[in-house]
Amino acid sequence: MRIIKKLIAALLCIGIVCGIAVLGIDLYVRKSTEKYVLNPENAGSGYDCILVLGCGVHGETPSHMLEDRLLQGIELYEFGASEKMIMSGDHGREGYDEVNVMKDFATERGVPSENIFMDHAGFSTYESMYRARDIFKAEKILIVTQDYHLYRAIYDARALGLEAYGVASNPRSYVGQLYRDIREILARNKDFVYGIFKPEPTYLGEAIPVWGNGNATNDK
Repeated sequence: MRIIKKLIAALLCIGIVCGIAVLGIDLYVRKSTEKYVLNPENAGSGYDCILVLGCGVHGETPSHMLEDRLLQGIELYEFGASEKMIMSGDHGREGYDEVNVMKDFATERGVPSENIFMDHAGFSTYESMYRARDIFKAEKILIVTQDYHLYRAIYDARALGLEAYGVASNPRSYVGQLYRDIREILARNKDFVYGIFKPEPTYLGEAIPVWGNGNATNDK
């Protein structure tokens, strides 16, 4: 019985230490990047690209979260933050295509096709940043996503050596946000480790510099 009590106490101590570590890393990721979060009005210009991170789509229609990211990215483009946009998302399965939906949304609102690059293999936040650096040769980027996600995106980019800033897009509330907030704590911990070891993304390939023609990324 005494051995069992000691084992339970040891497991509790380990659980507490792990919990503190997880929350500590989460706090570090948020606090170390919050100074790079900008308002649309003071985002400035001179970025190699505006990087809009993908999210769910329903057929040819972006989800509410993705629509808000796109609208914010287009607004920053119109403000002159950059002449180029990268739409980075999941296009790894037949019948599911975030990036063409994202590009179509932007071109329908007046952004020229040649100024929009599609990253078809942006399967995660970390991979989107890695590919922005190595495939699209960006150095200074302005990231657009919801605020809960933005800290990790900036952290990933800066861990990979990019000069990264971000603008949050959350003009409304989203169903399931509590679940996403909890999940994001674990995701920040995962990407903290990625920032140390810097694993390669699922796919790399030939460079498509962002200062070129975005139509080089078209697949239709």
